[in-house]
Amino acid sequence: MKKLLILLFLPIFSFSQQSLTFQHGGLTREYILYKPVNLPINAPLVFVFHGYGGDGQTIMNYSNMNTIADQNGFAVCYPEGTLAWGDQFFDVGYDFINWSVDDVGFSVALANYLQTTHQLDPYRTFSTGLSNGGDISYMLACQASTTFRAIAPVAGMILANIYNNCNATVPIPVFEIHGTVDNVTFYNGDMTNSGGWGAYLSIPATIDYFKTKNNLTDLFVDTLPDIDPNDGSIIERNIYSSPNTTNEVWLYKVIGGGHDWPGSWGNMDVDISQEIWNFFDQMSQTITAIDEMKNINKKLLKITDILGRETIPTKNTPLFYIYDDGTVEKKIIID
Repeated sequence: MKKLLILLFLPIFSFSQQSLTFQHGGLTREYILYKPVNLPINAPLVFVFHGYGGDGQTIMNYSNMNTIADQNGFAVCYPEGTLAWGDQFFDVGYDFINWSVDDVGFSVALANYLQTTHQLDPYRTFSTGLSNGGDISYMLACQASTTFRAIAPVAGMILANIYNNCNATVPIPVFEIHGTVDNVTFYNGDMTNSGGWGAYLSIPATIDYFKTKNNLTDLFVDTLPDIDPNDGSIIERNIYSSPNTTNEVWLYKVIGGGHDWPGSWGNMDVDISQEIWNFFDQMSQTITAIDEMKNINKKLLKITDILGRETIPTKNTPLFYIYDDGTVEKKIIID
């Protein structure tokens, strides 16, 4: 029972790529950070989570997200899950795993750390991933929406216990890519838990939930060009929007598609990594402006260092500015 398909092993070499460690919850966690050369200050940050039994190096290779980052100017973080019975995964509460790891807390803490130490934009941090990586993206949408401002799960699902306790403080844009004949994460859901992962919603129900959360009223549907007629699938594109908000919810319904990362295997009509960035980029255009407007009337409560100790403004030191509306800004005052 593994939520991962590995087809490509393409080595990527770059002086901007680093394998690093991060302490959280008493554990030493690993991650890969990729920064394009000459990345500007306040660039976006994209988290790419691997599937169950996978690892950061593998999804970095097959997603080709580093190339998309080079072309569009953003940093990429590939976190590593923890091990249970020899398989690496992110803890979203699967039924068959008696395990407890705070992967939401880890992801938020790591995002805060990277935003501060690498001067990345706290208003443009996003999450994507395959399968288990898509599942935790939904968890982050529900439990960390002030840190991760949009998500793009690939073959992901939202477990019923996460859905039932979803407490996103702000509406969040969602882009789901899912095959209709996915035999691992069923398109029509599994509320009876026949697959053993735990009960989870269908993709239409999931999209409807986030469409409602974002108060979206309009739907645009079309079919993408069938560039590769031999891949056995086509993509129906569903875009939910509203004149009252700039947030959108997208669904790429891969008709005849399986548990795939389109463009790497399965459907070959699109480069889904590029489509994911297009979504994040479009959703980020107004996120920054809206958040900056919110900053006008908020009150600073305290300033802390990266260890949580209260301090005063200090040059050339990563600091967290904590406000009365619950937001946190990461700043470095450059001398």
